[in-house]
Amino acid sequence: MARIYPLFSSSKGNSSFIGTEKGGILIDCGASFRRLSAVLERNDIPLSAVQGVFITHEHTDHVSGLSMLTKKTGIPVYGQKRTLQRLWDAGKIAPVSRVIDMNGKAISCGGCEITCFRTPHDTIESCGYRIHTSDDKYCAVCTDLGTVTEEVDMALTGCRLVLLEANYDENMLWLGKYPPELKKRIASDHGHLSNTDCGSQAARLIAGGTTHLLLGHLSQDNNRPDIADSAVEKALSGFTRNRDYLLGVAPVESQGAAVIF
Repeated sequence: MARIYPLFSSSKGNSSFIGTEKGGILIDCGASFRRLSAVLERNDIPLSAVQGVFITHEHTDHVSGLSMLTKKTGIPVYGQKRTLQRLWDAGKIAPVSRVIDMNGKAISCGGCEITCFRTPHDTIESCGYRIHTSDDKYCAVCTDLGTVTEEVDMALTGCRLVLLEANYDENMLWLGKYPPELKKRIASDHGHLSNTDCGSQAARLIAGGTTHLLLGHLSQDNNRPDIADSAVEKALSGFTRNRDYLLGVAPVESQGAAVIF
């Protein structure tokens, strides 16, 4: 039965496991090997069940544990070509690990078939992932994007579960302590998705058949789980929560919980 385990989710660290205790994949590795191992154990997932790690982009909150993970396990690393090259050149991937370019390919790993789609973000490349599980379910992980492009919308449409970015509340961002240039970067078309924009996309997804929504990558300075939840629920006022859809917020660090979809 398909499950997603949102292990870490915030502007300081991100990683999700999709699969079962017998096998699956990681999307990103934005926490230390020690913390990652501990949270997997907390979820009754042996480290040996992780059969591949799929990187969205090279920012620290998505790759901080990658070097030690690959050194300890030799796990294969998947991603876009230029992202992988930058990580390799920076010594973020141990030589014992294979590096596989995802561009234009569907990859089988951990009992899933995975494809990537481009996301607009302020990095050399950035992508999200669409996953087809062994029990014929579709889910997607989509964070770190300033706007929802047609490519993103197409990749998310039809997924039963979507982990979608709700990075910031507009009032908290613009009235907050960040310097003006950083605020502009976050709110740009190559920055992050606001609660409002997340809600708009969520409404399109629910209308298209998505039933499970997880809000992810919340800024710990410019958002709160209750604010994000309320904003997205308001955008979904044409639907009935817990009948037409299920809505949750991915935790900063999992205490041991999965979402079955």
